[in-house]
Amino acid sequence: MKRMPGKVALVTGAASEQGLGYAIAATLAEQGANVVVTDIDYARLEKSASGIGEPDQVAHIRQDVGDQTDWDAALALTLDRFGRLDVLVNNAGISQMRPMDVVQEDEFDRVIRINLKSVFLGSRMAMAQMRRQGSGGSIINMSSVAGIVGFVGTPAYTASKGGVRMMSKTIALEGAADGIRCNSLHPGVMWTEMQQVTIDSSPGTFEATRDLIPMRKLGTAQDIANAALFLASDESQYVTGTEIIVDGGLTAQ
Repeated sequence: MKRMPGKVALVTGAASEQGLGYAIAATLAEQGANVVVTDIDYARLEKSASGIGEPDQVAHIRQDVGDQTDWDAALALTLDRFGRLDVLVNNAGISQMRPMDVVQEDEFDRVIRINLKSVFLGSRMAMAQMRRQGSGGSIINMSSVAGIVGFVGTPAYTASKGGVRMMSKTIALEGAADGIRCNSLHPGVMWTEMQQVTIDSSPGTFEATRDLIPMRKLGTAQDIANAALFLASDESQYVTGTEIIVDGGLTAQ
């Protein structure tokens, strides 16, 4: 039995076939959802979208998640193709390793715009649409273990991901009476394209990183997709305002 029959989901940041957004979108589609995927890299998104679900099950559009006009366009496409919105996955984001004494104001602002402001814009849009529909919905916001504990050299990133965590709780409280749930997901060190670039550019990084994790292995995009599927489905109908940490025990230490 499919776990998402008749549901419509919008997933941002889905261009990388090794990324979290792609894995989430593919998993939701596999479970019966119609999916709209977005990314700022349209050429890559167009290619990756062809690997998600059946052709009549998936739509895609270029989106700068920090821009209100692009959010309006993404919602318009979603409604035009599938008529409703049941799930929003605010996945798009960037990483930045720049300590306090190095990071510049414009660099800090860019991280906040893409990682945090985008969640505000998307969640506000989704809440309004879900209220119009009158049938509730699920908003899933991608945070990080860096939204749970601090990490040296990442002031902008931790600020953005901590903000996502706390904003998600407020969204949950404001949407609860209308059946709109909101939760945050907190990946640890995951085996993604971004992580591969880091490892390739810094020999020895893989072993050092792996040894920090109690389970002694990196997570996969599918690990996050499985958690997102639970939050997107009706199986989590009484789960809101909380965080799910998927990190192999990293933050339990």
